[in-house]
Amino acid sequence: MSDIAGKIAWVTGASSGLGWRFAQVLAQTGAVVALTARRVDRLEALAAELTAAGGRALVVPADTTSVEQIRAAAARIEAEAGPIDILVNNAGISRQAKLENVSEDDYDAVLDTNLKGPFFVAQAAARQMIAHKLPGRIVNIASVASFRTLGQQAPYGMAKAAMVHMTQDMAREWGRHGINTNAICPGYIRTEIAGDYWATEAGAKLINGLPRKRLGEPRDLDGLLLLLCSGEAARFINGASMTADDGMCAW
Repeated sequence: MSDIAGKIAWVTGASSGLGWRFAQVLAQTGAVVALTARRVDRLEALAAELTAAGGRALVVPADTTSVEQIRAAAARIEAEAGPIDILVNNAGISRQAKLENVSEDDYDAVLDTNLKGPFFVAQAAARQMIAHKLPGRIVNIASVASFRTLGQQAPYGMAKAAMVHMTQDMAREWGRHGINTNAICPGYIRTEIAGDYWATEAGAKLINGLPRKRLGEPRDLDGLLLLLCSGEAARFINGASMTADDGMCAW
């Protein structure tokens, strides 16, 4: 995927988990990576790691539930690094609760972070791609919850299902501008956010119920990420939502 080298790649939710890994992979491939999340110390640590390895990174803190902060972050990236070529729309959260116990605050937090934020992040990136006539690549990070229910995760699944529809809308409208929009829908991936849960009895039971009784690792998404971020390799892939779930949705 050598055509990623030199591109400006914006990764949201980069302070941990999959976002951290996505930033590492794109930097290793030669992209200039703009790192966005709320935890500035974590972003600075990641930027230092990427720079020490020979990569190039720009720390752009923002709360992606704020449209004002999203637009300010996009403008800063363009001013300091150049117009955005690649967006990895990754920021997201979950709140576990039975339907009858979902609070308004948790509902709003999940929908704002997992749907409203990604919409306006993609809009900000696409405006630059259109203005500069760039063959942009937008990769929305959805979930297997887009296609099947997960226990006590209704608002999360609702947001991720809507993200798949959003991906198709963006592909249809922005494809004429040379922008390809696709989604990655991971299954259960081992990250630090849920690390303690997998060591519990409930976590072990869930893993045992998976098709191959194992979790994915962040590196298992590397190939799909690079494919969808590539200009040439992904030239005919637009509006797709691809699962990387070890057969979970087929089970």
